[in-house]
Amino acid sequence: MPVYYLGQRLVFPSPDEAEPGGVLAVGGDLKPERLLLAYASGIFPWYSEGEPILWYSPDPRMILLPSALRVSRSLQKFMRRTDLALRLDTAFEEVIRGCGAARRPDGGGTWITDDMIRAYTRLHALGYAHSAESWQDGRLVAGIYGVALGGCFFAESMYTSVPNASKTALVALVMQLEAWDFDLIDCQVYTENLARFGAAEWGRGRFLRSLEGSLEKPTLRGRWTFDEAVLSGILAGAPPGARTRRG
Repeated sequence: MPVYYLGQRLVFPSPDEAEPGGVLAVGGDLKPERLLLAYASGIFPWYSEGEPILWYSPDPRMILLPSALRVSRSLQKFMRRTDLALRLDTAFEEVIRGCGAARRPDGGGTWITDDMIRAYTRLHALGYAHSAESWQDGRLVAGIYGVALGGCFFAESMYTSVPNASKTALVALVMQLEAWDFDLIDCQVYTENLARFGAAEWGRGRFLRSLEGSLEKPTLRGRWTFDEAVLSGILAGAPPGARTRRG
């Protein structure tokens, strides 16, 4: 299959045109309008420093339904006892920089380039990109960031410097998204860690159909904050109704 070159015109080819590894197009820019169109089309940028911008639409796609969240018993126990403070949107740039600096299990480099940091910080300023954060003794120790459109949250990356802190932030974020009636959390590609939390691989067609429906909902723009009921659920150790597993 061809890999399309993007010029100045604000347009993407159909995700069905992606090559087997998920690459769909090359070029373009990271302006807010293009990024928002990409996410609304089931496409995201993923490239390394020194490379041209690469746009992906993988098949299958890793999806977490908020209602399908699974929390291990060991993590529930940790959450009941933790002294972590959980916040939304108070340190977005620090979170994305932390994700960019984090060591990866495969030893590979980061795709979170300086241009990506500037682009997503701009999306945050516009009210579309958000961070979920874990703080300890007044210090940011873990975080997740992503983009929200309609009823879908497109999770980009997460990091931690304290055991279980990013997992706790993830559980809190999923709980909050469920409380806000979000339909989907797009996790992009498979990892064992995401599978443990209940994420599953969907075919591209199923994902795109579900995304189309989710985009009919209004986008919750602006600075996010946790509902008190969500934070109370975290202190109780698990979201109400969440499936638990041994671990």
